[in-house]
Amino acid sequence: MAEIIQQDGTWAFDGSTVRITPGLHRSVALFRQTYGEIAVPLEAVSGVVYEPERKRGRLRLRLREGSDPLLRATGGRLPDAADPYRLTVDLERSGIAEYVAEEIRQAMLLEQTPKEPATTYLLPGPPVPVSVRSSDGTVSFDGTRVRIDWNDTSDRVKRATGPRIIDIGDLVQVEWLPNSGYEDGFLRFVTRETAFSKLPPEKDPFALDLWGSTRRDLLTALVATAVTARLPHPSTHAADHAARPRPTEAAAPPQSADPHDVLLRRLRELGELNRDGVLTDEEFAVTKAAVLRNF
Repeated sequence: MAEIIQQDGTWAFDGSTVRITPGLHRSVALFRQTYGEIAVPLEAVSGVVYEPERKRGRLRLRLREGSDPLLRATGGRLPDAADPYRLTVDLERSGIAEYVAEEIRQAMLLEQTPKEPATTYLLPGPPVPVSVRSSDGTVSFDGTRVRIDWNDTSDRVKRATGPRIIDIGDLVQVEWLPNSGYEDGFLRFVTRETAFSKLPPEKDPFALDLWGSTRRDLLTALVATAVTARLPHPSTHAADHAARPRPTEAAAPPQSADPHDVLLRRLRELGELNRDGVLTDEEFAVTKAAVLRNF
């Protein structure tokens, strides 16, 4: 067993699994503490490195592409402090950090762990049900449905549409961008119907606009990850694309949703909201322009 215990957290490697436990100190990011312990199988690891610095060092674990729904959902946009695969190491423990890293590397050599992208998620993501209250509303996921309940401060358009409930079978993907404190972020649920029309997050009833507490809004990545872990793996899209017949081989073009129908439907919805007084003429014009611009 190779193990290093720090204020930032603990890494323990038993030859087959790297077990990462976040520290309980207040300096540890709320996201890491909430995400909890992560068990990374050796086959999901692509590399490990210890980076010494003047006052302290860092252990970093790199995972194979496609192996982790958290990395898929966040796209590498988690701040360093919230990254669970990074451990801050005191200088007097640098030798232990090097030892842990070397043990993992040696095990990878012995097991000849794959280098190519994974074709299935090797980590499960956070357990469900999971619920997070953000600056724009509360988003919950029970494993089969996403529910968004808007705050009193949410845009009038969102509040007028009421709670948003989305079956996971209707979802195409999840888009997530953190609130940096300088620029707003968002959590957007893309369905087959909304894939062609992306309203601004502040007006999109399928998106949470993240503009409040950076620390708290970062927790929406928990829901993004839990949903991503239960969507088809990205490799299945590539396989489906490769399996499609070429135009000369196909008897008829595949049937798909006409983006123009989606556009007309969305414009009708906006028109109804304007006529009902939910949207002012100015809000209607801005939202309509955004819909047209994204087609």
